[in-house]
Amino acid sequence: MSPRQADPVLGARLVEEAAGILAEEGPQALTTRRLAAAVGTSTTAVYTHFGSMDDLVRAIVREGFARLDQRMGEVAATGDPVADVAALGLAYRGNALDHHYLYGVMFGGSGPGGFSLTDEDRQHGRYTLEPLVRAITAAMEAGRFRAGDARLVAHQMWIALHGLVTLELGGFLVPPYDAEHCFAAQVHGLLVGAGAAPEAARSALERAGVPSPVG
Repeated sequence: MSPRQADPVLGARLVEEAAGILAEEGPQALTTRRLAAAVGTSTTAVYTHFGSMDDLVRAIVREGFARLDQRMGEVAATGDPVADVAALGLAYRGNALDHHYLYGVMFGGSGPGGFSLTDEDRQHGRYTLEPLVRAITAAMEAGRFRAGDARLVAHQMWIALHGLVTLELGGFLVPPYDAEHCFAAQVHGLLVGAGAAPEAARSALERAGVPSPVG
């Protein structure tokens, strides 16, 4: 094995570069030769790390969700579960902006359909919802949200924020309805929709550090 193949960060570099190619140019552009040249290694090194291109795309998906899980896990529970929900929304958006190439692949936005992702692969990232489910459950138990199915509410919030983030990454949100303004309004609406009082939702946003005021 060459020193370049033994590089402990080479696998991560391959994942990052492959995600960028997929996100910008689609699956037809992702070849072992193109990827190896972009990273400065051999095509053999690609197969040494991942076995096949399907396995590489699978690794991109898992790496994306691992980073999302880490970011969500960094949101510590406080005495205000409604603010915790808002903070988790902020973490979700921040992770997508910081790792937009990975985000595009992990949710299929870059069209990795040229590779053989299984249904299990596509459902892999559901574990990242658990911090949100816990915060929503805490808010329901504290009487801050209406009692109900916390996991369903988490899915509704996920769907709403995924839509916003996708539009933001695509450059569709511009002043006066830019991403900051829309994010604050969206999260406020989600909190109120879950049962929080409007003023309590505003306070939760402030506690969570959401920078834009709700209009």
